Amino acid sequence: MSNVELHNVADICRKELPEPQQLELTELLQTCNEFMENCDDDLISRAFRLAFFSHDGETRASGEPYYLHPIAVAEIVVRELGMDDVSVAVALLHDTVEDTSINLDQIEAEFGPTVSLLIDGLTKISGVFKNKGTKQAETFMKLLLSMAEDLRVILIKFADRLHNMRTIHHLPRSKQLSIATETTDLYAPLAHRFGLYKMKSEFEDLCFKVMDPTGFKFVSRKLREKRESREEFIEKFMEPIQTQLDKSGFEFEIKGRPKHIYSIYRKMMRQQKPFEEIYDLFAIRIILEDPHSKEDCWRVYSFITDAYTPIPARFRDFISVPKANGYQSLHTTVITRTGRKVEIQIRTRKMDEIAEKGLAAHWKYKEGNESSSMDKFVNWIREVLDNPRPDAATEFMEDFQLNLYSDEIYIFTPNGELRTLPKDSSPIDFAFDIHSEIGERALAAKVNGQMVPLRHKLKSGDQVEIITGKQSNLNPDWINDVKTHKARSRIRQFIRQKEVDISDAGRELWDKKAERTKTELSDQELAKVATKLKFPSLQKMFYDIGSGAYDLSKLYKAVKSYKGKGRVDQEEEPVYKQIDNKQIYEIYYEDARENKDGKKGLLINGQLTDVKYTYAKCCNPIPGDDVVGFISREGDLKIHRINCKNTRHLIKTDGERIIDVKWAKKPGGQFVGAVKIVGEDKVGMINDITNVISKSLQTNMKSINVNSDSGMFEGTLILLVEDIKHLEKVIQRLQRIEGVKLAYRYE
Repeated sequence: MSNVELHNVADICRKELPEPQQLELTELLQTCNEFMENCDDDLISRAFRLAFFSHDGETRASGEPYYLHPIAVAEIVVRELGMDDVSVAVALLHDTVEDTSINLDQIEAEFGPTVSLLIDGLTKISGVFKNKGTKQAETFMKLLLSMAEDLRVILIKFADRLHNMRTIHHLPRSKQLSIATETTDLYAPLAHRFGLYKMKSEFEDLCFKVMDPTGFKFVSRKLREKRESREEFIEKFMEPIQTQLDKSGFEFEIKGRPKHIYSIYRKMMRQQKPFEEIYDLFAIRIILEDPHSKEDCWRVYSFITDAYTPIPARFRDFISVPKANGYQSLHTTVITRTGRKVEIQIRTRKMDEIAEKGLAAHWKYKEGNESSSMDKFVNWIREVLDNPRPDAATEFMEDFQLNLYSDEIYIFTPNGELRTLPKDSSPIDFAFDIHSEIGERALAAKVNGQMVPLRHKLKSGDQVEIITGKQSNLNPDWINDVKTHKARSRIRQFIRQKEVDISDAGRELWDKKAERTKTELSDQELAKVATKLKFPSLQKMFYDIGSGAYDLSKLYKAVKSYKGKGRVDQEEEPVYKQIDNKQIYEIYYEDARENKDGKKGLLINGQLTDVKYTYAKCCNPIPGDDVVGFISREGDLKIHRINCKNTRHLIKTDGERIIDVKWAKKPGGQFVGAVKIVGEDKVGMINDITNVISKSLQTNMKSINVNSDSGMFEGTLILLVEDIKHLEKVIQRLQRIEGVKLAYRYE
């Protein structure tokens, strides 16, 4: 709707809907009344009408009417998050202020201050930021600030992002990569921190599907193939436990679901093992129906350990000491008589709802420990945001992400007070967690009664005492030993002040030199000289002079040269403009050359081209891999695998320079591939392997590295292959060699 006037909004909210949309509204109201005890049908109906009419004529990338998106977000808010009618109204209206002519005053006049406040929290920050990362950080900071006022803001934002991720395949490839990267880096870990495990898992899987479609399809197929045998194993495994539960009169549900796709793939990469070697692909969950208590969870635990042998190191009690987000459950891993490890989680229905929905479940359970745990988390958010510096946004994002996914440890004060810190925190983190002043004056620490260095890594259960002095003892080197945002922020502030002091000292040295030599030069001209001398800024030049890293006489000589000739006699590096993909592509294409073998191997922007390109050595892409191109400011095109660790960084920092790249049908040439092989260490094995590769498959082998131990060997082969099918053929043939247990592509 192009021009919605203030007096018209009330009329629009009561306007008659076309029949199809009236049916959609009726279905939404039925859903709301099914999931809510008290539902304001009129509020939701008015919000639905305003959403429909204000977005009338707009479409999404899929071609569907835009209003279907806010309806889908509202459905997620109700069905998957179990939130209230105000949240549904906000979900329906969340894009109206940003994308239409309706403003917050109009929203408040019709729906009240709460709805207006929540929509304001969801509306993206206005203004132009040159740095994309800064804009993202500023927007995210605003979201968190709004969330600290009303937690519903973040939950509705999660629902909005989830629907966008579910429909992301309609967007251009470069846009998909950018959104998926942001979701992986920010929304998934934040959902994890809020205890929204189910949503966090779906975020990760949807992003994985975008970032590495081949890997996603592979793990999905493997899970489908194993489904029947997995269900059969779970049923047999649970028989003795289920019998005991029935005999004891428990009401319960047993779930045996596989771990989500991305977590399995990540484990394969981390352990460098094929799918078949990852054994803990699923976890069994025993859910006791209410009103069973936490004492009943311990009884169930005893039934399990009576039937199977527990692995003590894998036991976790999150019932006695819940996680910061309120998560409660008993975790144990047992081993069967056949040597198979099985992870089991035991919890009540209430605990399960909080574990699945996290923060959202607290709308249903608002008493006891759950409320206090959420209060602690909101206080943590507020503390993280306690940084008034406007240029601190990017650092804030780094620290925030660092703390989101980290495991927690539980530390005790000398008085027995429990404190939660990120894993691998130091006594410095603990000191700042108690109070900033204690952190600044920390001299040493006692852990469990023993003196330890301040850099010591703490473990769960440690009791820590901080020994302080009368004056500040802040040390810039601590920055590498702390994990919490509060500690890092204060140390960074201290470092910056030191840098300013040194820079001021360098400036003073120059001013004295200029006064003695009667050299007159404005700061603007001096900045030009600093640039010619390869300094990123005038302040950095003065810092290097103040610290002794740069000789003042060199600056004086450069200034004399500048004043005499209008330039500095020093070889200059070329300066490249910030230009978008299309411009770079067209400029460079005019000077296109064939690559070194004279092959045309890639489709760039959908067309076969002889643009000069190189393959990134960090990931060694092979024809058949999912790849993207990155154009440097110099105009060079580098091809990366889409799941390369550097690709995500490039998308985040220079997403506009990522272009779609696909392999031509016959790219030609040879490509580097690696294979990991494990087997019996027997006489002639290396000869068998080299014969298969060199003679049978006519494949060039660049190197072979083999280690043997206790009758087994593990080797890495570096090969030259034509494409991914060639590499897979090599792997299949190696697997048939007698004594070879495993062969798979090595990352």
